Amino acid sequence: MATATLSPADTEKLSKLTSAVAGLTQISENEKSGFINLVTRYLSGEAQHIEWGKIQTPTDEVVVPYDNLAALSEDPAETKKLLDKLVVLKLNGGLGTTMGCTGPKSVIEVRNGLTFLDLIVKQIESLNSKYGCSVPLLLMNSFNTHDDTQKIIEKYANSNIEIHTFNQSQYPRLVVEDFLPLPCKGNAGKDGWYPPGHGDVFPALMNSGKLDALLSKGKEYVFVANSDNLGALVDLKILNHLINNKNEYCMEVTPKTLADVKGGTLISYEGKVQLLEIAQVPDEHVNEFKSIEKFKIFNTNNLWVNLNAIKRLVQADALKMEIIPNPKEVDGVKVLQLETAAGAAIKFFDHAIGVNVPRSRFLPVKATSDLLLVQSDLYTLTDDGYVVRNPARSNPSNPSIELGPEFKKVANFLARFKSIPSIVELDSLKVSGDVWFGSGITLKGKVTITAKSAKLEIPDGTVIADKDME
Repeated sequence: MATATLSPADTEKLSKLTSAVAGLTQISENEKSGFINLVTRYLSGEAQHIEWGKIQTPTDEVVVPYDNLAALSEDPAETKKLLDKLVVLKLNGGLGTTMGCTGPKSVIEVRNGLTFLDLIVKQIESLNSKYGCSVPLLLMNSFNTHDDTQKIIEKYANSNIEIHTFNQSQYPRLVVEDFLPLPCKGNAGKDGWYPPGHGDVFPALMNSGKLDALLSKGKEYVFVANSDNLGALVDLKILNHLINNKNEYCMEVTPKTLADVKGGTLISYEGKVQLLEIAQVPDEHVNEFKSIEKFKIFNTNNLWVNLNAIKRLVQADALKMEIIPNPKEVDGVKVLQLETAAGAAIKFFDHAIGVNVPRSRFLPVKATSDLLLVQSDLYTLTDDGYVVRNPARSNPSNPSIELGPEFKKVANFLARFKSIPSIVELDSLKVSGDVWFGSGITLKGKVTITAKSAKLEIPDGTVIADKDME
């Protein structure tokens, strides 16, 4: 990967920016140098050019089918040995704003009054109790979620689980017009800053001191996942495989459906496995990228990474992931935030692999339509905090659900359903307009419900099968 030299104009831009950033007292020296590093890489345009003809489909050695993983020993002492090497890390930097909630997204109630965080704690607690081990939970917060999270985790003080939190970096947003930090423009509030994507997890883990503390306790692997993915459970078959095969990095991928066509995929490229994101794809190949014939898998963002390898690569400043420019607007000012993704780090680790896992390991809740799925009879909740799919549904894929803007916020969504309908036999649901659901409703097949002008109330106990309702 050739590093382009900076033009004189860019060199001057960078020099002015560096001086301005040096005066920002709100962030640490590590954050300042990390930010300047990122901007320098961005300006030098060192982005890797993907030659489409060189892309190869990974073999089963590189993306291992889940069923090919070795069976686990029945001996609980062996299981304990594995778990003693593990740390679970949840990405907890996101707010629930898109779903109309304040505070961290992980405190949205998912089911039976339990939040994402409650379920995560229950799952790890049950592992710790069952095997007599001590798997710690790490939460990577952003400056947006840190204070709230600290208060929330107090309720787990008596739990059988060690919870550690650390913050991902805080970088200044860049004003597009003059390439200076927004906080220098008198915007001293939170709007002046941004967290630079989850690719930051590796340096943030190291800079916080957590990485060395975990290594000193004999921990070897971290399982990283989004806090809103209810399917991201500790899987000992994957951990066992990585330890036995000395794989420093593993990305869980799962077969694409038409709903996932934009998701990043794993490719073999010049002898290495790497993540290919839609943003890297030349325009003339975008349709090919979206096809589920050629690129059959996508990244779930469930990642397993060796802690010693993270330390080695962060210290060598070797994790130069593709930069994702994210343009935004703050109070009418055009700004730029530069981000990286943790999945793109795969190519820097030795013996990195993908594991092609069952779809059940990818159950993200990004919108109220996902909440409808997980709160319905399509799933049940076990005492251990696991959300398990109802075997009564024969179709392996979930129904597609489209709810209108009236349902976008969690509070409105909950108000509009007296109880969540039965959807075990549903194929698709589309709801538009001012629709209100009674209790004990059953939806089957393909259902479209439209409130044209007036309010539409669906009576208790109604069964709607393959019907358009207006």
